Amino acid sequence: MSKEIEEGLNFNVDFKKLKKIASCEADVIPAIAQDADTGEVLIVGYANLLALQTAFKEGMATFWSTSRNELWIKGKTSGDFLELVDVLINCEQNSVVYKVRLKGKGSCHTKNKDGIARKGCYYRRIVKDGDSFKLEFLPGQE
Repeated sequence: MSKEIEEGLNFNVDFKKLKKIASCEADVIPAIAQDADTGEVLIVGYANLLALQTAFKEGMATFWSTSRNELWIKGKTSGDFLELVDVLINCEQNSVVYKVRLKGKGSCHTKNKDGIARKGCYYRRIVKDGDSFKLEFLPGQE
Protein backbone atom coordinates (compact mmCIF):
# COMPACT_ATOMS: atom_id res chain seq x y z
CA MET A 1 0.00 0.00 0.00
CA SER A 2 1.37 3.43 -0.81
CA LYS A 3 1.81 6.22 1.71
CA GLU A 4 -0.30 8.48 -0.53
CA ILE A 5 -3.26 6.09 -0.43
CA GLU A 6 -2.94 5.42 3.30
CA GLU A 7 -2.21 8.95 4.51
CA GLY A 8 -2.70 11.38 1.62
CA LEU A 9 -5.67 13.48 0.63
CA ASN A 10 -6.20 12.23 -2.94
CA PHE A 11 -9.44 10.30 -3.49
CA ASN A 12 -8.37 6.85 -4.73
CA VAL A 13 -10.91 4.28 -3.46
CA ASP A 14 -10.22 0.60 -4.15
CA PHE A 15 -13.64 -0.36 -5.49
CA LYS A 16 -12.18 -3.71 -6.63
CA LYS A 17 -11.27 -4.91 -3.11
CA LEU A 18 -14.14 -7.38 -2.82
CA LYS A 19 -13.39 -8.76 -6.28
CA LYS A 20 -9.77 -9.33 -5.19
CA ILE A 21 -10.95 -11.15 -2.07
CA ALA A 22 -13.36 -13.29 -4.09
CA SER A 23 -10.62 -14.23 -6.54
CA CYS A 24 -8.24 -15.36 -3.77
CA GLU A 25 -10.92 -17.85 -2.68
CA ALA A 26 -10.46 -17.11 1.02
CA ASP A 27 -13.49 -18.11 3.10
CA VAL A 28 -13.92 -14.84 4.99
CA ILE A 29 -16.59 -12.45 6.21
CA PRO A 30 -16.28 -8.73 7.01
CA ALA A 31 -15.19 -8.09 10.60
CA ILE A 32 -15.63 -4.60 12.03
CA ALA A 33 -13.75 -3.51 15.15
CA GLN A 34 -15.82 -0.96 17.06
CA ASP A 35 -14.88 0.86 20.26
CA ALA A 36 -17.10 -0.70 22.93
CA ASP A 37 -17.38 2.57 24.85
CA THR A 38 -17.75 5.22 22.13
CA GLY A 39 -19.18 3.26 19.19
CA GLU A 40 -16.41 4.58 16.92
CA VAL A 41 -15.57 2.25 14.03
CA LEU A 42 -11.83 1.55 14.25
CA ILE A 43 -11.08 -1.05 11.57
CA VAL A 44 -12.85 -3.10 8.94
CA GLY A 45 -11.10 -6.36 8.14
CA TYR A 46 -12.04 -9.94 7.40
CA ALA A 47 -12.35 -13.02 9.57
CA ASN A 48 -12.45 -16.73 8.90
CA LEU A 49 -13.19 -19.52 11.37
CA LEU A 50 -9.57 -19.60 12.59
CA ALA A 51 -9.63 -15.82 13.22
CA LEU A 52 -12.85 -16.12 15.26
CA GLN A 53 -11.51 -19.05 17.25
CA THR A 54 -8.27 -17.16 17.93
CA ALA A 55 -10.14 -14.00 18.90
CA PHE A 56 -12.04 -15.88 21.61
CA LYS A 57 -8.98 -17.81 22.75
CA GLU A 58 -6.68 -14.75 22.95
CA GLY A 59 -9.32 -12.20 23.98
CA MET A 60 -8.15 -9.89 21.19
CA ALA A 61 -9.60 -8.82 17.85
CA THR A 62 -8.18 -11.18 15.24
CA PHE A 63 -8.53 -11.01 11.48
CA TRP A 64 -7.54 -12.98 8.41
CA SER A 65 -5.22 -10.85 6.29
CA THR A 66 -6.47 -11.22 2.73
CA SER A 67 -3.36 -9.52 1.33
CA ARG A 68 -0.87 -11.70 3.23
CA ASN A 69 -3.13 -14.77 3.45
CA GLU A 70 -2.38 -15.27 7.15
CA LEU A 71 -3.81 -14.85 10.62
CA TRP A 72 -3.50 -11.30 11.96
CA ILE A 73 -3.86 -10.69 15.69
CA LYS A 74 -4.21 -6.91 15.80
CA GLY A 75 -1.40 -5.49 17.91
CA LYS A 76 0.88 -8.54 17.85
CA THR A 77 3.69 -6.52 16.25
CA SER A 78 2.71 -2.93 17.14
CA GLY A 79 1.65 -3.54 20.73
CA ASP A 80 -1.62 -1.70 20.06
CA PHE A 81 -4.03 -4.53 20.89
CA LEU A 82 -7.80 -4.46 20.67
CA GLU A 83 -9.15 -6.23 23.75
CA LEU A 84 -12.25 -8.22 22.89
CA VAL A 85 -15.33 -7.22 24.90
CA ASP A 86 -18.05 -8.84 22.79
CA VAL A 87 -18.65 -10.31 19.33
CA LEU A 88 -21.88 -9.58 17.46
CA ILE A 89 -23.11 -11.26 14.28
CA ASN A 90 -25.63 -9.93 11.77
CA CYS A 91 -28.95 -11.55 10.86
CA GLU A 92 -27.58 -13.30 7.75
CA GLN A 93 -24.51 -14.54 9.63
CA ASN A 94 -22.16 -13.04 7.05
CA SER A 95 -20.40 -10.33 9.07
CA VAL A 96 -19.27 -9.74 12.65
CA VAL A 97 -18.63 -6.75 14.88
CA TYR A 98 -15.84 -7.01 17.41
CA LYS A 99 -16.67 -4.72 20.33
CA VAL A 100 -13.22 -3.79 21.64
CA ARG A 101 -11.20 -1.59 23.97
CA LEU A 102 -7.92 -0.11 22.83
CA LYS A 103 -4.91 -1.46 24.72
CA GLY A 104 -2.30 0.86 23.29
CA LYS A 105 -2.18 4.21 21.57
CA GLY A 106 -4.23 3.39 18.50
CA SER A 107 -5.52 0.70 16.19
CA CYS A 108 -4.42 2.03 12.79
CA HIS A 109 -1.00 1.16 11.42
CA THR A 110 -0.65 4.75 10.15
CA LYS A 111 0.57 7.49 12.45
CA ASN A 112 -0.32 11.16 12.85
CA LYS A 113 2.13 14.03 12.30
CA ASP A 114 3.51 13.46 15.83
CA GLY A 115 4.30 9.80 15.06
CA ILE A 116 1.50 8.42 17.25
CA ALA A 117 -0.71 5.59 15.97
CA ARG A 118 -4.13 6.92 15.05
CA LYS A 119 -7.00 5.64 17.22
CA GLY A 120 -8.80 4.18 14.22
CA CYS A 121 -8.50 3.86 10.46
CA TYR A 122 -11.34 6.32 9.79
CA TYR A 123 -9.42 9.60 10.15
CA ARG A 124 -10.36 11.28 6.85
CA ARG A 125 -13.67 12.36 5.34
CA ILE A 126 -14.73 12.47 1.69
CA VAL A 127 -15.84 15.89 0.41
CA LYS A 128 -17.29 16.86 -2.96
CA ASP A 129 -14.87 18.93 -5.07
CA GLY A 130 -16.67 20.08 -8.22
CA ASP A 131 -17.34 16.93 -10.25
CA SER A 132 -14.95 14.78 -8.23
CA PHE A 133 -14.07 14.05 -4.63
CA LYS A 134 -11.21 14.84 -2.31
CA LEU A 135 -10.28 13.89 1.23
CA GLU A 136 -9.82 15.98 4.37
CA PHE A 137 -8.38 14.98 7.71
CA LEU A 138 -10.81 15.00 10.62
CA PRO A 139 -9.89 17.60 13.23
CA GLY A 140 -6.86 16.52 15.25
CA GLN A 141 -6.03 13.62 12.91
CA GLU A 142 -3.40 15.23 10.68
